[in-house]
Formats: sequence, C-alpha cells, structure tokens
Amino acid sequence: MTTEPLILLAAGGTGGHLFPAEALGVELIKRGYRVRLATDARALRYSGLFSKDMIDVVPSETVRSRSPFSLAYTGIKLAAGTIVALQLVRRLKPAAVVGFGGYPTLPPLMAARLLGIPRLIHDANAVLGRANRFLSRHVSAIATSLPGVLDRDPALAGKTVTVGTPMRPAILSAAAVNFVPPETTEPFRLLVVGGSQGARVMSDIVPDAIERLEPALWRRLVLTQQVREEDMIRVRSVYDRLKINAELAPFFYDLPARLASNHLVVSRSGAGTVAELAAIGRPSILVPLPGSIDQDQFANAGVLSKANGALRIAQTDFTPDRLAAEISALAAEPARLGAMAAAARAVGRLDAAERLADLVAKVAGI
Repeated sequence: MTTEPLILLAAGGTGGHLFPAEALGVELIKRGYRVRLATDARALRYSGLFSKDMIDVVPSETVRSRSPFSLAYTGIKLAAGTIVALQLVRRLKPAAVVGFGGYPTLPPLMAARLLGIPRLIHDANAVLGRANRFLSRHVSAIATSLPGVLDRDPALAGKTVTVGTPMRPAILSAAAVNFVPPETTEPFRLLVVGGSQGARVMSDIVPDAIERLEPALWRRLVLTQQVREEDMIRVRSVYDRLKINAELAPFFYDLPARLASNHLVVSRSGAGTVAELAAIGRPSILVPLPGSIDQDQFANAGVLSKANGALRIAQTDFTPDRLAAEISALAAEPARLGAMAAAARAVGRLDAAERLADLVAKVAGI
C-alpha cells in the first residue's frame, strides 16, 4: 500500500492542454508524488508521460452550438461524466485535483468540489477559457501563464498566481539551443506550422508568398511546413516548380527541436505555441485563429508582439503579398531577427513547472 500523495491531473485531450499537464506530472514525480490523468478518449493516442495505465477516461462533451438540443446533449454528457468522476475520485482519494482547461476538466473538478478535495486550475491563454471560467469560482487557486489575466475581476485576482506554462522536457532541451541569426548569404530556415492538424490557411497563403520572394532568397530558403494530407500535392507542386528545399509533413513529432533549429516560425497562436516560442526564444509571424468567441489567440499573439518578439497578422491581412514582404524584410535583417529572438525569450518562463508544483503542494497541504 503506497503512501505517497496522489495528484489527479485533468485535461482536455489536445496537446495544448496535455503538454502542460505532462510537464507538471514530471515535476511532481521528481518530488516523490504519484500522478494520474483524467481526460477524454483522444488522449489514449498520446504517448508522453502518461501511459495508458495512468489514464482514466471520463465522459465529457464540448458546447458546440447554442441550440437547445445541443446544450441538452452536452449537459447530459457532462452529468454522466461527473458521476463517473465521483466514483473515480472516491477510489483514488487524491490529495488535490488540478485542471488544465477544456470541457473534460469539468467532471473531475466538480467531483472534487462535491467531495471536498482541494482543487486548482491552470490556464495557458491570455484570456481564461470557457471551462476554466466556469470552474474559477469553485477552486482554491488559479494559476495563469501570463500576468494580468484576471486583474479586472477582484474576486478572482486574489487567488490568482502567475506561474507561466509548464514546459515538457523536450522544450527545455530546445531552450538550451542558442539562436544564431543567419547572415544574408547563409541558408535561411523557415518553419510553418498550423496546429495539431495543420491549418488550411497556411497551405493557401504560404506557397503563393514563397513564389513572390526574390529568386536569391529561394536559393537560401530551407523550408519546413506542416501540410494537411489533402493539401499535400498542390503545395508540393509549387515548391518543386520553384526548386525550393522543402520538407512537408502532416505532423512533426520532434517539433520542439525544429522550433529551435529554425530562424523564423510562421504559425497560429495557440497558448502552447506562444509559450514554447517564448521559452525557446524564436522570432515568429503569428496568425491568430479568427472567429473565436474569446479571441484568445489574438490576445496570445499580442503578448509576443507587444514585446517585439513576433509580428501579429490578422487572418484578413494575411495575404501572399504581405507575408512575402515580411519574410523578405526579416531575411535581410539578421540583427532584427536576433533582437526578436531575445525579446521572445525574455517573455518565456522555464521554471513554470516548479512554480506550479509549489502551488499544488500549498493547496493540497502536502
């Protein structure tokens, strides 16, 4: 019978939620605690810290529309998940439950509340997510990645601690790689990513932007681009015609190392991406996902753009001409790239996992 305290981590089944949970899990295990993960079925494909025997799948559902039928279905699924979570939490008897956002965190956190178990949430965005916003009044502490997220809400600001985004070991290793801006005669390494599934807008805009570059820059360019399978043929045909040195794939499993090895990153601005760019310290052109209710990606990108570590371009302005102009200007100014890298790095926090683990221990009383 083990006596080490157990910390139950709850996260949605995407990398943006799972990676910070993994990073905290690594730190908690270092301190002698046990960890388990409560999440949805998507995380069963995840191969990080959490092996299948460390994962408990809890039913959940996202609010997909405001129709009465959809809301009722979501409510039923979340209620069923809470029943499952109550049984799980009673059996595991965790010292604390830590939520990382996404609707799959609702059942475990609400079960912990009903059973009087200490609980806290972490949010990586510059704007609190909807699930965390609901949970914020039912937890003892709120950890944020960025300062000022809840300054306008005095009831929540008093229990909010800025810790940063916990970084998995691969990001910490990448952060140790110094940024060396390329001279104007040297290869210029460009990385284009669009989230875990790739973004169609990158396939629509980036090839046309590359075609608008000067031929001298074509010869310097070493391009790595995440491309959806359905877009692969049309994107590759452009680069083949231009004789661009390009590597294309639907997904890169070694993304932290690729972030570290490139001179400029073009990407969406999810919370995890922005935090990793800051931790590693790499210049970027960020294109926030439009249409979000909370405009969280726009706010996330704003953190780096205000620090002069990134260029934020709204998708309506993200045209081949605009992108070509920005890439050309940056490729011609090594000193500017170096300054952007340093500015991004100044925003990053590499000790976030330790800071969050300290907060967990405080809330749990262990």
